[in-house]
Amino acid sequence: MNPTSSPDLPGSSLDAARRRRELTELADGTQVDVLVIGLGATGAGAALDAATRGLTVAAIDAHDLAFGTSRWSSKLIHGGLRYLASGQLDVAHESAVERGILMERTAPHLVRAQPFVLPLTPLVSRGQAALARAGFLAGDMLRAAARTSRRTLPAPRALSAVETRHFAPALRTGGLRGGLLSWDGQLTDDARLVTAVARTAAAHGARVLTRTRALEITGDGARVRDETTGQELRVRARAVVNAAGVWAGGLVPDVRLRPSRGTHLVLRSEALGRLAAGLHIPVPGETNRFVLVLPQGDGRVYVGLTDEPVDGEIPDVPEVPETDIGFLLDVLGSALDVTVHRDDLVGAFAGLRPLLDTEGSRTADISRRHAVLTSPDGVVTVVGGKLTTYRRMAQDAVDAAVAARRLLAGPCRTASLPLVGAADQDTLARLDVPARLVRRYGTEARAVHALGLADPSLARPVVPGHPVTGAELLWAVRHEGALDEADLLDRRTRIGLVPADRAVAERTARDLFAHSA
Repeated sequence: MNPTSSPDLPGSSLDAARRRRELTELADGTQVDVLVIGLGATGAGAALDAATRGLTVAAIDAHDLAFGTSRWSSKLIHGGLRYLASGQLDVAHESAVERGILMERTAPHLVRAQPFVLPLTPLVSRGQAALARAGFLAGDMLRAAARTSRRTLPAPRALSAVETRHFAPALRTGGLRGGLLSWDGQLTDDARLVTAVARTAAAHGARVLTRTRALEITGDGARVRDETTGQELRVRARAVVNAAGVWAGGLVPDVRLRPSRGTHLVLRSEALGRLAAGLHIPVPGETNRFVLVLPQGDGRVYVGLTDEPVDGEIPDVPEVPETDIGFLLDVLGSALDVTVHRDDLVGAFAGLRPLLDTEGSRTADISRRHAVLTSPDGVVTVVGGKLTTYRRMAQDAVDAAVAARRLLAGPCRTASLPLVGAADQDTLARLDVPARLVRRYGTEARAVHALGLADPSLARPVVPGHPVTGAELLWAVRHEGALDEADLLDRRTRIGLVPADRAVAERTARDLFAHSA
């Protein structure tokens, strides 16, 4: 391997050989202090939290890193404004604190400040506008209370109609009175955050094992199956944390969940013209609900999201119903001069929120406060919450496991522990590599870029018109635990969000596995 293409954090590389070796160790009877079920944001976070307290850890997932809800978010790190408006002051403050931790300490390479404009159209009354402005000012007070610097998140302010159109020329001019500008955190990619957390856990000694399905769990371990070979084995553990998200109830039956579906549409950027900010578009007839228009910087725009209850069996990949698509297109059309048709969509995705069942409530009204539940046999289950607060959810789950099983462990360290690739903004700005790579890989962008310099064929985009290169796919195979084409296209990169792009990239992805051997 080219010495310039090594990871920045020793021991953080995940690959097929490491997976086989560590799974064999568990099969041979090695006992760990903590077994974590699920490798979404919370599960990976729990693995990192436990490992950095000095505990031995195995973390498993039936599929892949960020296979479930963690890759289907709006890619936002929320400051808690929505929860403030609904009176959930503790959740709002917690969200603002965790946003600041991610943006300033643990993952400044993956989370940046994103401006949002709420256009004051005829559908927004002056009373609603005043309420929204007060909310944004309150949100800024949350920022200050969380001790997040003004340099990180600028102040909200009112915009004239001309300024509003400058941020979003596609807005309808008729009756536009101006707009409200606010700021929040935006992830480069939610699945990349999970990958960074998992690799950082691996650097601290955690065994991170994808394609390893939990068949049955108890307080002292689990019966699992290696999905690549079909082999079953018993994993011995002193404590078990169930962080399986919407599937958590299938492993611990007394955990009752009421999943909620959030759908996003995927458009090409040209469908909406130049967007210098995201948009909050009010949902007609709702006082505190918005559809978000989210430019991604890779030639795509996401439009979301819905909040609909889901009954029945939980699918591996949720389907997007036409009713959700119609709803989002209707709200989009209420504010834009351009008409976005069903045929303009190049993709769509939906995620399921693992909300605790609350009898008689709409899923939109169920609290996003997370819960940590300990079953009679000692299994600790963590559910609810949201992507922004994954670190705190993980901390609370590990606290509960340590207490329930009386483990000897140090204090939580993750609030100040940088993830792999992290550095302050001044350091990141000085890296002499493409800015897009820095936003995805942080300081490791140099190593990814070096792969393309060593082999020019890897420097080319995998799909015409999309920026992901072959070097990024090769890096994912060598260091990020990708085991097949789906891992590469659907999680390590997001090429697969557009089916047509995915079809073009599949052969290149297959060839990269041969190239990396």
